[in-house]
Amino acid sequence: MIKRYPTKKIYVGNVPIGGDAPIPVQSMTYSKTSDVQATVEQIKRLHFAGADIVRVAVPNKEAATALKSIKEQVSLPIVADIHFHYKLALIAAEVVDCIRINPGNIGDKKRVEEVVKACKERNLPIRIGVNCGSLEKEFENKYGQTAQGMIASADYNIKYLEDLGFTDIKVSLKASDVQRTVEAYRGLRPMNNYPFHLGVTEAGTQFHSTIKSSIALGSLLLDGIGDTLRVSMTGELEKEIEVGRAILKDAGLVKEGLNIISCPTCGRIEADLVSAVAQVEERTKHIKTPLNVSVMGCVVNAIGEAKSADVAIAYGKGSGLIIKKGETIAKLPTDKLLDRFLQEVEEEAKKK
Repeated sequence: MIKRYPTKKIYVGNVPIGGDAPIPVQSMTYSKTSDVQATVEQIKRLHFAGADIVRVAVPNKEAATALKSIKEQVSLPIVADIHFHYKLALIAAEVVDCIRINPGNIGDKKRVEEVVKACKERNLPIRIGVNCGSLEKEFENKYGQTAQGMIASADYNIKYLEDLGFTDIKVSLKASDVQRTVEAYRGLRPMNNYPFHLGVTEAGTQFHSTIKSSIALGSLLLDGIGDTLRVSMTGELEKEIEVGRAILKDAGLVKEGLNIISCPTCGRIEADLVSAVAQVEERTKHIKTPLNVSVMGCVVNAIGEAKSADVAIAYGKGSGLIIKKGETIAKLPTDKLLDRFLQEVEEEAKKK
């Protein structure tokens, strides 16, 4: 069992982050926020996909003033992403659930003070978003674009907000590569107890982002580090949520849905295993009960794997076995196996 680092609990809207709260999965719309209809549509897509929180870009006044109408039409908590223009944060703070600022580009510290004041008035948390590529000059000049520079920037800005009497903080330290991202989060973690927002920024396409995010976020989560996350992806919104939830599930932090165990393809396979597993995934995606199910293409590995599976299927020549909790309950022709297997999975899910 992973022991999570003890952190302060804050709230983004009605979603708790930190402490003993579940780890929320976030994403960000890519529509122009000033296009209310398109942004509302994307937020609803994310909600349906299972997102807990959504972030929207606020690059100009048109985007900032659109937030009120957007907020009225959606139920997900909204984080306003602010760069450069602090006055946009002041407008956004009137309606959103959290403000994200990058201290490296927000400007004069007096501007930060005004943002803090606005957030205090509505009890909004602030996410200090440190990016390796946009550090304050003092930290980049001293450390370069390194994990040490990110840590120094985050620590400085945390203390600055604390000096203003503000502690509803969450922190992100993002680089575009795994090593600096992990090093930064690990280095900052012992220095405070604020919740961390995990992510690898600019992680690339679905393929590359999945790999980078799985390594970086998975490593940190197994260390007990991380209170919310986003998988940054050049791709469809729903895929960010799908990968994020899969990382939490396979790290053992979420007990929901099927854990499908399937063997690698090899010369012993006695059936179209690729098609079988695809059908299992598709026809069981509605099941939320945590179950271990095994889909094996031959009997060599099947018997051993089936011992720890709630329900298992093992293909053979022209026929195969259905196994429940290590006990064979049926031997059937190949064309009858999959439907019986899925029936047993559904029945087992209803028991738990």
